[in-house]
Amino acid sequence: MAPSGYTIRLQKGIRGGFAPPTPTAILSLAKDADNSYISIYESIRPDGGSGLEDKPERTVDSSDEVEGLVTELYEILQDLPLESPPGSEDIYGKDISISWSSDDFAWCNGGQQGCVGGDSDVHS
Repeated sequence: MAPSGYTIRLQKGIRGGFAPPTPTAILSLAKDADNSYISIYESIRPDGGSGLEDKPERTVDSSDEVEGLVTELYEILQDLPLESPPGSEDIYGKDISISWSSDDFAWCNGGQQGCVGGDSDVHS
């Protein structure tokens, strides 16, 4: 079962190189252990736009169905490999980063600043 408090961050656009990656979308879900709802933060780059535009914050109730999906993600991530060194390569080839943070577990593919175009010692 997933912890009662967590943060999940999804980012589309993690590949970089000489220049840093240019994300096209960032979605963050945050649940405090004391709350029964999940806060959703979304930033999207419009077609042809030069920057991400923040959407209004939303909240959803943390239903059994939602918590079931969150628990499934939590369990899957614990078995997935990460690139080494962090941020060296998009080992999954999807140009997407998933970041999980809770009191008992942290996982992030693609590094905090995206992938810089190096070679990873680990591959999926």
